[in-house]
Amino acid sequence: MSDSLKYQASISGHHFISSAFWRMFPAGMRRRWWMFRFFDLVARSLPVPWRRRGMVVVRMDGIGDMVLFRTSLDHYANVFNMDKSDITVIGCESWGAITDDVFKGYRVMAINEHSYARWPLYRFWISLKVRALNAQVSVCDSYLRRAMMADSLVWVSGAPKAISSLPFIGERTRAEYLYYLSQVDQIVPTGDYPTHEVVRHYNFLSTVAGYEIKPEAPLISWRKTRPPEELAPEGAPYAVLNPGSNEYGRRWPLAKYQQLAENLANDGYRVLFVGGHAERPGDIDTSNAHIIDLIGKTDLPQLLDLMNHARLVVSNDTGPAHLSIALGTPTLVVVGGGHFGCFVPYPEGVRPDHARFVNHHMDCYHCFWNCPKRASKFEVFPCVEAVTIDQVWDEARQLLLSEGS
Repeated sequence: MSDSLKYQASISGHHFISSAFWRMFPAGMRRRWWMFRFFDLVARSLPVPWRRRGMVVVRMDGIGDMVLFRTSLDHYANVFNMDKSDITVIGCESWGAITDDVFKGYRVMAINEHSYARWPLYRFWISLKVRALNAQVSVCDSYLRRAMMADSLVWVSGAPKAISSLPFIGERTRAEYLYYLSQVDQIVPTGDYPTHEVVRHYNFLSTVAGYEIKPEAPLISWRKTRPPEELAPEGAPYAVLNPGSNEYGRRWPLAKYQQLAENLANDGYRVLFVGGHAERPGDIDTSNAHIIDLIGKTDLPQLLDLMNHARLVVSNDTGPAHLSIALGTPTLVVVGGGHFGCFVPYPEGVRPDHARFVNHHMDCYHCFWNCPKRASKFEVFPCVEAVTIDQVWDEARQLLLSEGS
C-alpha cells in the first residue's frame, strides 16, 4: 500500500478498513471513477419494495474465465443454502448467446461489458436492474478483474452480505480496490500468484463453506445439434483450428497452423479454420480441398456445435480453447508464458486426459504479457513463436490416436 494510503486505510485480518471520510473523498481514483460515482450511488440507494431474495454472482470476464468458473457454480446453492433458481449470474454479453444451455436452471443477466465500462447512462440503467434484484448476497471471486466493473456491481447490488475474493492489486487501481473491498463483509484470499483459476474458485468456496471442496475439471453442458451441412459437410472426420486471439502476441504463427492443416489433410481429415472477424490472422490457403476457411462465418453457438463434433481442436490460448476442453473434445492449446499456470496449462487434478498443452519455456515467463522482446504489439510473443510444428504435430497425433482407440 502506498504511503499516501497507509494512514487512510489499514488491513486487519481479511478485512480492509478505511475511514468514513476517506470513503467520502477517496484519494487516487481515476477520473472515470468520479464520473460514474454519482450514478452508482443513486442506483445503490434505490429503495426496492419487495423482500430480499437470492444472490448475485458477478462474472464480468471473458469466455475462457467463465468456463473455468462454471463447474464451481454448481456448489453455490449448497454452500449458500438456496435454490439454484434464486442465483443470478451477472455476465458478459459476449457469451450471452450460450447461457440458456450452459447455465440451465440459473438466471443470467448478460450486459455489454464495454458499454458498462464507458457510458454513464448505460451503466446507470444496468445498475438499476442489478439493484432491483434486491439480492440477499452478492459474490465476486475473480482474481484478475476490473474494480470499476466487477467490484462496482457487487457494491451497486446493495446486498447486505457481500463476499469477494482478494484480487490481484496493481498500483494503478490500488485505491479503487481499497474503496470497494473496505465495504464488503468478507474478503477471501484464494492463493498466491500463479495459483490456477480453477483452484482459486474452489479455494474460495472451501473458505466460505468451512469445509474442503475439491477442484473439478471444467465441464459444460451443450446441445447435441450437429453443425449445419454448409459448415461441416457429412463425410470424413474433421479437425478445428483456431489461429486467432484478441491479443496478437498469443497467435501462434499462421504459417505453422497452415502446415498443421496440411498434415491433418494428408491424414484424411477435413480441416476447419474458425474464429471471429476481428481475430483473422491472415489469409487462409484453401487450395487443398480438405481445408475450409470458416473464420467470421459462425456465431458462438455454431462454433460450439463444430467443436463438439470435432475429432480434434487446436487453439491459441484464448476462450474457445477452454470451451473445447469443457465440451470433452480432444484439445491441444499453444501456450505462452505471460501468466503461465494461472489459466493454462491446467494443473494435475483438473486437467482431463483429452486436454494437452504445448509451450516453449523461457526465463522471462510471468511477464504478464508486458514483453520487451518484440518491436510492436502486432508481433507474436517470442515464447509463443518458439513452439515448433513438430511439438504440436506430435501431440496432435497422440490425441487423435487415443481418440480413435
